[in-house]
Amino acid sequence: SDTHSRCRDSRQRGGSRLNFLIFAAIVVTLLYVGYQFVPVAYRASTLQVYMQDTVNAAAAANKSTDWVRQQVILNRDDYGIPEDAIINAASRDRRMELRVQFTRPIPLPGYVYDYNFDHTAKSRSFLVR
Repeated sequence: SDTHSRCRDSRQRGGSRLNFLIFAAIVVTLLYVGYQFVPVAYRASTLQVYMQDTVNAAAAANKSTDWVRQQVILNRDDYGIPEDAIINAASRDRRMELRVQFTRPIPLPGYVYDYNFDHTAKSRSFLVR
């Protein structure tokens, strides 16, 4: 009976260790996923704001579509825009538009996730003719 209780206590401690290891593995995995994903998502968010500010400034100052496109290219490193990104600027319906498209691979445990960025910003004000 005393041996029975020691054996049961040992199994319970072993079960607790296993539960802790499983929990720790899940936490470490989630932290790693966040470490990989959050910076990419944050840069994408700041890029959207930058794109909107750029088209608004272009419309207000009557800048060309080439100027808009050049602004994005000049600042590509700040926003993590890869060299092979598709960057198009156009004037439509008297508004300036800017579309940026790219895919960024994010390495995750056992999997590479392709983060697809495809955003179009349209100026809030009309182009001056």
